[in-house]
Amino acid sequence: MTPDDIAGFYAKRADLDLDNYIELDFDFECAGDPHEAAAHLCSEQSTAQWRRVGFDEDFRPRFAAKVLELSAEPRPSGFSVPVECAARGPVHACRVTIAHPHGNFGAKIPNLLSAVCGEGVFFSPGIPLIRLQDIRFPEPYLAAFDGPRFGIAGVRERLQAFDRPIFFGVIKPNIGLPPQPFAELGYQSWTGGLDIAKDDEMLADVDWCPLAERAALLGDACRRASAETGVPKIYLANITDEVDRLTELHDVAVANGAGALLINAMPVGLSAVRMLRKHATVPLIAHFPFIAAFSRLANYGIHSRVMTRLQRLAGFDVVIMPGFGPRMMTPEHEVLDCIRACLEPMGPIKPCLPVPGGSDSAATLENVYRKVGSADFGFVPGRGVFGHPMGPAAGATSIRQAWDAIAAGIPVPDHAASHPELAAALRAFGGR
Repeated sequence: MTPDDIAGFYAKRADLDLDNYIELDFDFECAGDPHEAAAHLCSEQSTAQWRRVGFDEDFRPRFAAKVLELSAEPRPSGFSVPVECAARGPVHACRVTIAHPHGNFGAKIPNLLSAVCGEGVFFSPGIPLIRLQDIRFPEPYLAAFDGPRFGIAGVRERLQAFDRPIFFGVIKPNIGLPPQPFAELGYQSWTGGLDIAKDDEMLADVDWCPLAERAALLGDACRRASAETGVPKIYLANITDEVDRLTELHDVAVANGAGALLINAMPVGLSAVRMLRKHATVPLIAHFPFIAAFSRLANYGIHSRVMTRLQRLAGFDVVIMPGFGPRMMTPEHEVLDCIRACLEPMGPIKPCLPVPGGSDSAATLENVYRKVGSADFGFVPGRGVFGHPMGPAAGATSIRQAWDAIAAGIPVPDHAASHPELAAALRAFGGR
């Protein structure tokens, strides 16, 4: 690029109508001039060739992505991660904010993803290491999306559960059980105090546990538990499958008693979720398979909060995400970033319920609550309920006992002295 070419990919916020742009934050490491590398990054994700040969024209003013902010620090030691076939030259670590005109792709999630984290970003000249850290949408763009149908308020209303976390439980064993014992485990957990008993993300519509039969038995168990406890309960059925089966499986699961549906967001695809949201009559709940493949490394890929924002945009009412602690290998600040991405204002798009999960139990509830900073979250133990030494009903009861202590300002271990289910949970899971 010539200096004039590079200048065409830079702009000041005051000179742009920002309603026409999404904003992207990238961290990258480049070889050579950082200003030229950032210009290439804009060019490659928007109008890589901005004029025809022999014509006096320039498509950049309308169609080019533009650098709004750029900072760069030399890295005398070279790239932080060796990359075969990387460009040569002085290495810089850079942070850039880019304005990308959303008219280039419209309110279409596949086209959005192709633009902002596709070939043009990850094959930009001189940039072998890059991570999309954040994405922000203007209100005119958000207005084209429906987002969650129910959101946090709608899920709480369905459960009549206010001013506290929503208590989920992943029925275990998650693979191998036929429908009847699976349903019995769900029933015990509901009577013990869970709001939502759920299929594991790995349990699909399979011959040894068909969705229709499983949903019918769980639906019946859920209704019985609701009647016996006097409070609403939900069976969360996993309908992850081929895209052309999603609406069919929605209808099967809901007709047989599922009160919400689990979808593995990235394996199915966010556009498929957006399609399903138009059809769905119950809350849609996202699970996170495949997201770590994008987000695990701090200097490459896509920050998981970007995926969280996109799941909310696509229409998920609840987003299950990697939670706190070493089990999920996700830094605490990244978990909190994802929680904020569920809750913070996003134009007309409703907030969705964040569910940070991973090896949780009554022993970890207070820690999660303190880190989140409010009761607007879901808590999703598996073995912490279904592996409880006194059984699933006691496991669910231990979760509610832990919350009662937290809400009353009583130390959880002190409360356990007079509550055997909680005491057993702290003994069994307190060292995790």
